[in-house]
Amino acid sequence: MAVTITEISLDTLTELVNGWGTLPRQEDGRGDAPHRPVADIAARLGLPAHVSAALTPQALAHAADRLHAVFRADAGAACAQGLSRLLTDSGVRPAVETGADGGLRAVWSVDHADHALVAAAATTLRQYLADRGFTRIGVCAGGHCADVYIDQSPAGRRRFCSVTCQNRTRVAAFRSRRAAGVDS
Repeated sequence: MAVTITEISLDTLTELVNGWGTLPRQEDGRGDAPHRPVADIAARLGLPAHVSAALTPQALAHAADRLHAVFRADAGAACAQGLSRLLTDSGVRPAVETGADGGLRAVWSVDHADHALVAAAATTLRQYLADRGFTRIGVCAGGHCADVYIDQSPAGRRRFCSVTCQNRTRVAAFRSRRAAGVDS
């Protein structure tokens, strides 16, 4: 039976990758323990109830790790290839269904419930990158951080996952310059 999916919020997408991805958790010392229970993230993914209820920590980690690879791509072509692979592997395809008001609405569909999470995340990234471009996503430039970000700012110059990482990096650079005798 086909499963209908919709795009997920960008904040939930980054939370999935940062909270459940293996590399971000290892890099900042969180180890194997994700920062929230499965039900917390599952409720916000917008997946059908039977799909959300069946999500496991392993499925979330696997999806997050596959998505992290797209964020860390160093060129637009590599990002496009990785994202295309996710879309192809999940078997996502466009569909149309009848809404509650009787009108038609565009949705995405997959044949297997276990592909729904990656498909929903990949279609979200696909739409965002098509609108904004490859340079609007990435991995935090802060030391000892592998969290991802999606730059939604007007200027499009974000390079850190959070203000905390940005401030830590600035303080470390200041201290390094000061220790070298070059105040600024």
